[in-house]
Amino acid sequence: MTVSGGHTQIVKVDSPYELKVIGETIDDAAGEAFDKSAKMLGLPYPGGPLIDHHASNGDPKRFVFAKPQIEGLNFSFSGVKTSILYFLQAELKKDDQFITNNLNDLCASIQYTIVQILISKLKKAVKETGIQTITMAGGVSANKGLRSALTQEAQKQHWQLHIPSFEYCTDNAAMIAMAAHYAYLNEEFASDAQSANARGSF
Repeated sequence: MTVSGGHTQIVKVDSPYELKVIGETIDDAAGEAFDKSAKMLGLPYPGGPLIDHHASNGDPKRFVFAKPQIEGLNFSFSGVKTSILYFLQAELKKDDQFITNNLNDLCASIQYTIVQILISKLKKAVKETGIQTITMAGGVSANKGLRSALTQEAQKQHWQLHIPSFEYCTDNAAMIAMAAHYAYLNEEFASDAQSANARGSF
């Protein structure tokens, strides 16, 4: 699973040369949902790590937000953001210090909602494919709440789980070098005249 500010995907990997996206977000990515939720709470950008920080001291089940029911293995996070926005607007009308007084619980509840959406789809993908080896990558894979929840789920489901160290969760040279390594072994070479395409397909 790739979880970042720009992507939320479940990718079936048969080999370093055979990858197929079997689920992806139909609107916002999980990382964007974290950052935009943080903005609603008045936290600076990038807000995802700050939500993770405050969540560690909060009650993840204090507040309940919408979890869009999307068919198949695709994700949607726009409804989550809308649910959070309307909730905050209603509560701030009653108490203009609501966010300040409940910041930790709000962050924990937002994080819990997003993490549960991710894990729910991943469980469905495992059931459909029968694959028991799971890898998570992308900037959001540095989120401690997600790492903990996924680790617990993997132990419960007897998955073989691989999560990179924090320094390898975001874009890095090692990631590019490994991709180039396998491309070289597969004799995939490009001419000097070819232009890079950051949004190319697998």
